[in-house]
Amino acid sequence: MSIEDNGGLRVLAINILGRFLSNRDNNIRYVALNMLMKAITVDAQAVQRHRATILECVKDSDASIRKRALELVYLLVNETNVKPLTKELIDYLEVSDQDFKGDLTAKICSIVEKFSPEKIWYIDQMLKVLAEAGNFVKDEVWHALIVVISNASDLHGYTVRALYKAFKTSSEQESLVRVAVWCIGEYGDMLMNNVGMLGIEDSVTVTDSDIVDVVEIAIKHHASDLTTKAMALIALLKLSSRFPSCSERIKDIIVHHKGSLVLELQQRSLEFNSIIDKHQNIRSTLVERMPILDEATFTTRRAGSLPAAVSTSGGASLNLPNGAVKPSTSLLVDLLDLSDDVPAAPSSSGGDFLQDLLGVDLSPAPTQSGTNQVQKAGTDVLLDLLSIGAHPVQSSSSTTDILSPIQNEKSPIATLDALLPSSSLSAQATSAKAAPMMDLLDGFSPSPSKPEDNGSVYPPLVAFESSSLRITFNFSKQPGNPQITIVLATFTNLTPNVFTDFIFQAAVPKFLQLHLDPASSNILPASGNGSITQNLRVTNNQHGKKSIVMRTRISYKINNKDTLEEAQINNFPRDL
Repeated sequence: MSIEDNGGLRVLAINILGRFLSNRDNNIRYVALNMLMKAITVDAQAVQRHRATILECVKDSDASIRKRALELVYLLVNETNVKPLTKELIDYLEVSDQDFKGDLTAKICSIVEKFSPEKIWYIDQMLKVLAEAGNFVKDEVWHALIVVISNASDLHGYTVRALYKAFKTSSEQESLVRVAVWCIGEYGDMLMNNVGMLGIEDSVTVTDSDIVDVVEIAIKHHASDLTTKAMALIALLKLSSRFPSCSERIKDIIVHHKGSLVLELQQRSLEFNSIIDKHQNIRSTLVERMPILDEATFTTRRAGSLPAAVSTSGGASLNLPNGAVKPSTSLLVDLLDLSDDVPAAPSSSGGDFLQDLLGVDLSPAPTQSGTNQVQKAGTDVLLDLLSIGAHPVQSSSSTTDILSPIQNEKSPIATLDALLPSSSLSAQATSAKAAPMMDLLDGFSPSPSKPEDNGSVYPPLVAFESSSLRITFNFSKQPGNPQITIVLATFTNLTPNVFTDFIFQAAVPKFLQLHLDPASSNILPASGNGSITQNLRVTNNQHGKKSIVMRTRISYKINNKDTLEEAQINNFPRDL
C-alpha cells in the first residue's frame, strides 16, 4: 500500500483485504474494514469491487463490525450506485436491531439527500424510511422532506396519496404522521379528487370523511406529542375550508381540546374554533396553501449558518413547517423577517449574530461589571435591538417584556401570526389591544395615532431615498424629557405603480429603545399622490453621548411582486 508508484500492488493489497472480510475471526474483519476505509481515498474503484462483501458486513451480528461497515458503505456511495446501495440498506432496515436503526436511518437519509437523482425517487425512499423507522428520524430530516415536497408541485397529488397509504400501515411512526398530517392539510383536496395521477399509481377511492379520520387518529393517538397534535389541529382548520361538509365534525374535534391541560393546544382550540364560528368570510384566506418553501435557503441554514431551534420544556420542537407558534425570541426574529421556519437566535452569542445580521453598533455601554454584561448579551441584545413595538423595558430578566405589542397585550395571537399574511402584522398590533381573545380577527383596520404636537425644533430629515421610495422624518420632543424623541415617518411613492402590503420595520442598538405605532395604511398611492405615516418613539439612554442610529427594512409588493429595501440611517441630528 505504501509504494505509491505501483498501482498493481495497491489493487493486490485491497483484494487481500477483501478476502479478509470473509474470515470468521471478528478481529481480522474489523482490521480489514479499517484498512479499506483508508484505501478508499487512494483507490476507490478497487474498493468498489468488494461492495457486496462490505454490505454483508453491515448485517453482521457484531455491533462494532456493523458500524464500521456502515461507515465504509457510506463512503462508497456515488451517483452511479446510489439506487442499488440505498435499496440494500432500506431492505436491511426492516430487519435490523432496534439499537442499530438510529445509525442506519441517519446514514440512509444522508445518502438519499446527497445523491438523489430525482425528486420522486427522493420522496419514495424517504417515505420508506419514515414508514419503517420514523421514530428514529431527526426533525431536520422530515423538515427537509416537507421542503422538497413543497417544491415538487407536479408530485403533490402523488405524495399525499402515498402518505395516506403509508399512514394506514405505519401510524405509530411519529415523523411519518407529522409529514402525512402536513401534506393532508395542504393537499387533502388533491387526495380526494385523485389529482395528478401518475402511470405507476393505482387509483384510490378516498372520501372527505376518510381524510378527516386520518387527522383525528393522529391527534387522538396516545403516543402523539405536542408537535404532532399542534400540526394536526392546523390541518383540521385547513380541511374545514377544503371540505365544508365536514366542517361541523372538524369543529367538534377542535372544541374537544378547549379543556386541554396543555396550554398550547387549549389556545389553538379556542382560536381555531373562533375562526370557524365567526370568521367564515376570511377563513379561506387564512388557511390557503403554504407558499413554496425556499429549498436553497433551507439547505444553507441546515449547513450550519444558524443554530438549532429552541424547543419546549417537553423536548418537542415548535419550529414547525406548517406555521405553528414559536418561542418568543424566535417571534422577535420573525418580526424582522430574518428567519423563516428556522432557528431562534442563541442566547449565548446573540450579540455577534445580530451584529453581523443587522450591521449596527452593538458595543456595550460601560457598566460596573464587565462580566455580567457579557453574560446577559443575548437577552439584552434581543431586548433592545429587536424591541419593535415594545414599550421601554423595566427589567431585562423578564422574557415577556421583550415581546412585540402583540405579546405585551397578553393576547394569545402568536399562533395566528403564522396563518395570517405578514401584511396584517400592523393590524394585529392594534386590534389585539381592543379585542377580547375570542375576537382576535375582528379588527383589521388600525386607526393611526397622531404625534404629540410639542413644536418641532429640528428640520425635516430625508432619512432614505431610492428610485422608488422616499422616507422623511419629522422630529419633536416631549417637554422635560430630552431622552425621548417622537419621530413622524412619512413614506412617499416615487413610481407610477401602487405599493401594496407596505410594511416598515426598524431595529436600533442596545443603548436605544424603540416603539413603533401602527402605520396609517399598508397601501401607498403611486406618483406621490398620497403618503403613509407612522409614529416612532425613540428613547436614547446615552443622550448627549451617543447619536441615534437605526437599521430599517421596508417591504412591499408591486403588481404582486415582492420588493425589499434596507438601509442604515446614520444622519440623525447629534443632539436628539
